[in-house]
Amino acid sequence: MADRRWHRLADEALAGRLIDREDARAVLRADPDQLLSLLDAAFAVRRAHHGRRVHLHVLENAKMGGCPEDCGFCSQSAHAGSPSGTGGFVSADELVAGARAAAAAHARRYCMVTATRGPSQRDLEVVCEAARRIKAEVDIELCASLGLLNPDKARRLAEAGIDRFNHNLETSERYFGQVVTTHTWADRVETVRTARAAGMETCCGGIVGLGEAEEDVVDLAYALRELEVDSVPVNFLDPRPGTALGEIGRVEPTYALAVLCMFRFIHPRADLRVAGGREVNLRSLQAMALYPANSIFTSGYLTTGGNQPDVDLQMIRDMGFEIEYAGGRVAPALPAQRSAAPVRTSLPVVRPGS
Repeated sequence: MADRRWHRLADEALAGRLIDREDARAVLRADPDQLLSLLDAAFAVRRAHHGRRVHLHVLENAKMGGCPEDCGFCSQSAHAGSPSGTGGFVSADELVAGARAAAAAHARRYCMVTATRGPSQRDLEVVCEAARRIKAEVDIELCASLGLLNPDKARRLAEAGIDRFNHNLETSERYFGQVVTTHTWADRVETVRTARAAGMETCCGGIVGLGEAEEDVVDLAYALRELEVDSVPVNFLDPRPGTALGEIGRVEPTYALAVLCMFRFIHPRADLRVAGGREVNLRSLQAMALYPANSIFTSGYLTTGGNQPDVDLQMIRDMGFEIEYAGGRVAPALPAQRSAAPVRTSLPVVRPGS
């Protein structure tokens, strides 16, 4: 009975119909005995729009720590004492070098990220200079995640060659105030719309495991559908000591997979990415996330470590998937260049238990 229900949801998604909330909740509540059937149904949708292709994305922490916002999950917030550490804005040369290393790691997209409310004029100039140089030198697509934007700053980023702008909603509108108080959910929505109006693709997702209710996860998925975002990164909280949510537990791997399936049914065409927390929340089930999701981050995250490219490429090969590069070029998942310089993500030293 449940097997048929999941495939009915896949049929609805493939026909362009939005599944209803009762079905979305049912996916999140799916019994682990139904997991393989649920993944098979989600994969039918993923395969129709993305084949067996996987995008690799690499993050670059262009400015670490000292952020004035009070996001309860973030170890870069000054309100938490920036337990991940702090650092100044990196140079354009460093950003270009990071893009070269990301391309050597088989990444399709390189995302420059800052811990800040929004980009200063100086910071914007550095990112724009780096973007122009990267576009001239490296075969890679560019993303930026710089906080809140106004139309002028969005236009400058687009003109410099930024293909996509990331600004996550993080959670539902109802729950947002429990996690962040220094800006509003509406502020984030406005930035996404501003980025799109400037001609950039939009990357917008959230974090699961913030202490939210099931309905908040469903609300987030539907809100992103209403915004018609191009890319949906789904993060799973990896609690950071010293933050407001540092003592919360991680989600179970089977629930994380069900969340990804629910997002795939609601966002059949989107670039659905299993993002931060993949390694520590999904653990031995990481590879199964490729059935609903068509992209992953590699080389770690902003303040936490993660799989290195050779590990992720081996996983992709083992699953029989292919790598999709900038411009849509597709090739088998070959080993990363072990002789290449490691991808620099401005990470602190990650110690056991941190």
